[in-house]
Formats: sequence, C-alpha cells, structure tokens
Amino acid sequence: MYQSFAGSGAVYGLVYSTYRYVEFNDFSSCFYFYFEVRMSLLDDVYSRDSWERFYSYKTSLSCPKRFAGELRSYIDNEEYLKVSCDDFALPKKSVISKMSTQKKRTVYTYPCVNNVWLKLLTHLLLRRYDHLFCDNLYSFRPGITAKDAVERLVRIRDIGSMYSYKVDISNYFNSIDVSSLIPMVEEYLSDDPPLAAFLSSLLLEPYVIDRGCPVIEQKGIMAGTPQASFFANLYLKDLDKWFDDRGIIYARYSDDIILFTQTEDEIREYAGVIRDFLDSRGLAVNPSKEVYTAPGEMWVFLGFCYKDGAVDIAPASLTKIKGKMRRKARALKRWQTRKDKDPANSAKAFIRIFNRKLFEASDDNDLTWSRWYFPAINTTSSLLEIDHYAQDCVRFLMTGKHNKGRYRVSYDEIKALGYKCLVNEYYKVRE
Repeated sequence: MYQSFAGSGAVYGLVYSTYRYVEFNDFSSCFYFYFEVRMSLLDDVYSRDSWERFYSYKTSLSCPKRFAGELRSYIDNEEYLKVSCDDFALPKKSVISKMSTQKKRTVYTYPCVNNVWLKLLTHLLLRRYDHLFCDNLYSFRPGITAKDAVERLVRIRDIGSMYSYKVDISNYFNSIDVSSLIPMVEEYLSDDPPLAAFLSSLLLEPYVIDRGCPVIEQKGIMAGTPQASFFANLYLKDLDKWFDDRGIIYARYSDDIILFTQTEDEIREYAGVIRDFLDSRGLAVNPSKEVYTAPGEMWVFLGFCYKDGAVDIAPASLTKIKGKMRRKARALKRWQTRKDKDPANSAKAFIRIFNRKLFEASDDNDLTWSRWYFPAINTTSSLLEIDHYAQDCVRFLMTGKHNKGRYRVSYDEIKALGYKCLVNEYYKVRE
C-alpha cells in the first residue's frame, strides 16, 4: 500500500513506513514523498475485522458453545479496545500440580481482557512469521500438529532399525534467558518495530502478581501465556536449523526433541550437540527424560510410541490416564458412601468427567485427548485396555466390588449411563 505526504510529514502511531521514491511536480512547484506504508500487527488486534475473522476461525473448529459465546461477547462489547500496549496488565503467578502428580508447575495468566487480546495477537504472530522456522519444528504452527511429526518419522525408511535420542528440556518456558531472547525478537521482527518493542516490554517487565501482591521475579517467557508459544519456537530455531542444514532426522515440539542416526557414534555425537547448544542458551536437559534406543527397540515421542510398524499411545501416557481414572473412581466412591448417594449417580459422574476429558474440546479449543492420539495411532491395543479399565471403574462404582461380582453390571447398562467406547469412537474418526 502506498501513501503520499506533501512536504516532509511524519508517520505517527503504529503505522510506520519505508522510503520508496520522490517525484517532483513541475506544475505546482511542490514535491511529494511516496512511502510504502505498513501497519503494525498491533493495529490488527484493534481491528474489528481481525476479531471477526478470529471468531470465524475458532468456531469453525470444535469450539464449545460457552467459549464461543464469551468470545462473541468480547468482540461485540469491543473489550479489545480497553487494552493498552503502554500500560499492559501484570501477569498473575500460579503454582499447580502437574499431570495429577506431586510435581508442581509454575504458570502465569493475564486478566481475561488482556489474555484474550494476546490470543489474537499470537494467532496473527504465528502466521505472519511462520516462515522463520524449519520443517522439523512442529509446535504451535498453523496447520501443523503432533500427528504430522509422528507420521513424518514413521514414514522414514528403516526408522525402526536406527538409533534414537529423545530428550526433554527441563522447565523450558520459565528457564529461557530473556536477555538472549530479546535480541532475537528485535532481529526477526525488525520489519515491525512497534510489535518487537511491545513483545520485548512483556519480557522485560520485572513484576508479577503473586498471592495478590506485585513481586519481582525471573520468569522466562511465562508458561501459560499465549505469546509464550512463539517465544518457545523462536529461542531454539538455530538448533532446528543446524540439524535441518545437515539433513539429520530430527524433530522438535517445543521442549521435546528426538533425533535418529544410523550409528551409535553419531547418536552420541549429536546428543552432545544438543546438550552443548542448550547449555549455551542457559538451558538443561531433564535427566529422567533423556533416553537412547537401539535398533529394534521402542521409541517414544509426544506421548506416542513406535515399534515394529505399530504406532500406539506411549506406556507412560497409558499409565497416567488409568491412574486418573482410578483416583477419580475412589474419590467418587467415598463421596457416594459419605452422602449415601445412588451408585448410578457416581457412575454417571465418572463417565461425564472422562467423556469430557477424552472427547470434548476445552474452552479454548485445545486438543482433546482423542484429537491428539486418534489421527496418528494405527492400533487399538491401548484404547482397548483403557476401555476395559474405565468399564471396571464404572462397575466398581455401581457394585462396590473388584471381584467377579462386578460383572453383574452389563456393558449395555454402562452404555445407558452415557459411556462412550474409545475403540468405537476411534473407528468413527478413522472412517
């Protein structure tokens, strides 16, 4: 887009320009400067049209009605106009249990009006700058999923006969060195200085809200915030490029990395490259999730496992979902006994909870458990095991028994309570 300015006028606000050419007009004895004018991405987040397109995108997916209604209200009430880049709200710190274990995870959230605003900004950011990233990066990219990573790897000839190295970066998001990241933001977003300045200001903000009070904290890129996904991709892009340039089989999804080679010496060498690079960026590997495999052994990536051509749910993921079912069944049984409730009520509650977890989209359209796994697995072995375990939990809630007496509750009775069979749902999706 071009815009002419009489004289030497300046461009104000978030609109910025680059010099194009000068033309003299002999008739009027005046001249005009012609500029190529480009709007900052920040301007798009204040545009009603951008929000309408964002709403159409979100609701075209399996978006819950409640979330769609809240987003519709946010747009109609023009809540996004209340957000100021110059006086952005502070993030709130929370410490939550990780994956129903005793491990704790620190996350950050902005107030709702700011958080939704950042969601659109990140949506636009990830699309405008996707060209920065190599094809071996699979996280937070438009039109790319974990399924693509797994399918690409299993299609590689003789992948099962190679050595592999799988590693997870310890506390990746909150450990990133902001002083190293900001020059990268400024370099790669140099075509949009206002955007680079705003994102840098979020990284440089020293305060967070902790238990209602502002405190100074080193917080990295703040896990849980929308823009953290872009930062997580950007910070290790040079590592991705190193492997891409050399044609080495390598894949990264945020803080999960896997690579494959033909020889054990190569796998050890390239594992050292990864560790050295992470060390140079102030990061460390998680020793408990650093795994080498030899040819013919099962390898695991992104909750999937591969062995002898079969792609299935990883054993650790299978154990986690069964553990959640077991704990929830016990909790509901205690509630049932304490409140003297009808066993059918606790069984229905169990089914409702896991139907939502396994099949229904979250409020922000995150991938559900089934949408993550179903597209990539090619066997129902683990699904069948989970189905049997879930049915046993329902029978326990109905009868209070773990022995053969629980089988007086038939499968048809379980279905009548609202139960969905994972294997059946998998085949529906595949069809």
